[in-house]
Amino acid sequence: MRAWVLALALVGCRAAGTGPYEPGNEAKRDTVRAQELSARAADLIATDVAEAERVLREALGADLFFGPAHNNLGVVYLKQKKLYEAAGEFEWARKLMPGHPDPRMNLALTLEQAGQTDEAIATYRTALEVWPGHIATVQALAKLHVVGGREAPELAAWLDQIALRGETEPWRAWALRQRARSGP
Repeated sequence: MRAWVLALALVGCRAAGTGPYEPGNEAKRDTVRAQELSARAADLIATDVAEAERVLREALGADLFFGPAHNNLGVVYLKQKKLYEAAGEFEWARKLMPGHPDPRMNLALTLEQAGQTDEAIATYRTALEVWPGHIATVQALAKLHVVGGREAPELAAWLDQIALRGETEPWRAWALRQRARSGP
């Protein structure tokens, strides 16, 4: 009798419906479709966040394991100030894109917005571990230290990197000003 109840419970669990991100089986993964949808959603994030979210959910329905869709959905949630949801998506993306800095940097931005400065710094550093010199991460990490009045032995080197390779002229000028204030 006990074995029969256990077997019935296992069958019942297997028959349960799938969640919103759970494909029915491995054969249903459509990475090409997920990539197309994720690219379309990335173009929508700046203009139509709700539509971008819908398209990204569709992309994850096509392939739950497509990391860029999780990363982009995290960006959507971050724009909507849904920090918990954003962090969850960035964690998914981090696991699915182990050599890419973007999910780690985005998670750090989320932690920073949540007031978790120490965790944000540690997470920015993990982005630099997987992609040394990633300029967007260097900029965010340096600014967090400067604005927060925090010391870091790498700060002068980060400012030098930004002054030379900053993403924009305002970033390069900011780094030069900060470097001049801190001395040689």
